[in-house]
Amino acid sequence: MDLEVSKVAVFAMYILFFALFPLNDACPRANPKSSSLNVLDFGAKADGETESSQAFSKAWDAACKTTNGIPSIMIPRGDFLVNQIILGTILAPASPSAWKVEYSPKWLTFENVNGLNIMGPGGINGQGKGWWDQSCRDHPGLALSLASCMDCSISRIHSTNSPQIHILILDSNRTKIDHVTITAPESSPNTDGIHIQSSHDITITGSTIGSGDDCVSVGDYNSDIHISDINCGPGHGISIGSLGKDGNVADVKNIFVRDVRLNGTTNGARIKTWQGGKGTVRDVIYERLKFTNVKNPIIIDQNYCDQAAPCKEQSTGVQISDVTFRDFYGTSATDMAISLICSRAVACTGIKLESINLTSAKTRRSVFSNCINAHGTIVGHVEPRECLKK
Repeated sequence: MDLEVSKVAVFAMYILFFALFPLNDACPRANPKSSSLNVLDFGAKADGETESSQAFSKAWDAACKTTNGIPSIMIPRGDFLVNQIILGTILAPASPSAWKVEYSPKWLTFENVNGLNIMGPGGINGQGKGWWDQSCRDHPGLALSLASCMDCSISRIHSTNSPQIHILILDSNRTKIDHVTITAPESSPNTDGIHIQSSHDITITGSTIGSGDDCVSVGDYNSDIHISDINCGPGHGISIGSLGKDGNVADVKNIFVRDVRLNGTTNGARIKTWQGGKGTVRDVIYERLKFTNVKNPIIIDQNYCDQAAPCKEQSTGVQISDVTFRDFYGTSATDMAISLICSRAVACTGIKLESINLTSAKTRRSVFSNCINAHGTIVGHVEPRECLKK
């Protein structure tokens, strides 16, 4: 099912995904050709006053029953008053070739919508394997996107096997995600659970995320991000970055990550920036994290380089400052439990390690820490022994 919402101001829109029956069981499967249904043709009015819930529901039913193509429901510009709608599990096309060329590689997009609540229980199945078998750089795809939205929420849905990012929050304010479940194989490329970009005052809580990339990734131009009560694994941990690629200027601040349980992930608490970048990452707190067999529990990589050939060392870098790692415990899958690798040109400053107890997941093995140009303080007991400079 392909649903695109563009530049719609919705007064009261509550979408409930009813998960008892997947879409392919609830209605006939369409033929592999395109078919578009406009909600205006089913009685919806873009006047901000006419109650259009039934029109939206009729468009959905018609899309389910169509036999002349893969259906898409089109909602044109305007103000639609929509209350509760009950839908089935939303199933994406199984192959990238089914997507229309003129559309961007996004599946479910809500843009310029204020006060939108997407609630479950229910599901979104991105059927991403057809994408994973191809180059992810040539065939990007996002499942659910909120773009330029305010006072919105996503809760109690289950997103499975997105082509790439499961949930994207872009250029949005005052948005909350809670009690979502996200699953994708550990081997699936770039299937971040939730990615946040250019957004402010975002809360993510009470969720379980397992994927082939970051459970939650905080991109550039973000502030006041609160992430708490997360089960993460498999995946690449809770990451800030990567930032500063191609000399870009980063601006990330006031990031709070609390009460996260990481199991079998490649990273735990991670900040990654490219050499040659500019700008700042500041005022970050990771606290009360539990690690079970995590390869890199604490990692700052200011020399991030996602390419086969070595990246040339440069004289500029993103300034990382005032970062706290507090109340961590658990096991590391590797000997290097703490890795703070900062640029030789631009030091990490104001790093605080407080009450940390990390041991090896392997019997009779020790864990170590490694620091390059990382400056800060130690509070309480820290194991492995710290390597910060004052």
